[in-house]
Amino acid sequence: MNTPLIEAKGIRKTFQSGDTPFELFSDIGVSIYHHDTVSCVGRSGEGKSTLLHLLGGIEPVSAGTITVMDKPLQEWSPEYLRSRFFGFVFQAFHLMEDSDVLSNVLLPVRIARESTSPRSLYGDRARFLISKVGLDHRISSKTKWLSGGEKQRVAIARALVMDPHILFADEPTGNLDSQTAAPIIELLFDAVSSENKALFLVTHQEDIAKRCQHQLLLHHGTLKQRDLY
Repeated sequence: MNTPLIEAKGIRKTFQSGDTPFELFSDIGVSIYHHDTVSCVGRSGEGKSTLLHLLGGIEPVSAGTITVMDKPLQEWSPEYLRSRFFGFVFQAFHLMEDSDVLSNVLLPVRIARESTSPRSLYGDRARFLISKVGLDHRISSKTKWLSGGEKQRVAIARALVMDPHILFADEPTGNLDSQTAAPIIELLFDAVSSENKALFLVTHQEDIAKRCQHQLLLHHGTLKQRDLY
């Protein structure tokens, strides 16, 4: 398919610091197509997470355009994009700690007002994904009792439950030790491949970034391709 899932052109992001505006980005452009895997690296403070938030419609741009399937981002319902087109995996997990694994994975389904019954499409898919991430034995456990690695597995299943077109992963192993992080990254890339999803991955780890088809470097407010470096 030749139409990008997401295309950003001339993106600028400005923050106000007292009376002085601070421009984080200058004329950034990026296109993400179906089944692409794209990584974004850069030093801390360069704005990698902010860029992900802009592409995912979580924050507004200061200037420029973002289109989703050739339609301006602002013309889409934010609720529709976040529940059915985009899936998010964050460093901090963002789980409901006092709810069980199944309830957490089904949260996007409830927000979309779809059936969560065991025999429904999404109820069945939630249980399939929980099994896929290796948490069958934890399906009724409250997430506050899970390890960091198990929590991120829940977050990956939750991000996939509504069958989105693209996963946005923001430092998904940032809160995990290296031994726990390795299988999470394997799981993430396996899920993206087997579910035929696109991936936009923010990371500070070169070895993880290089697993993506396309590698971007965010540096001093500009975004550069790193594929040939």
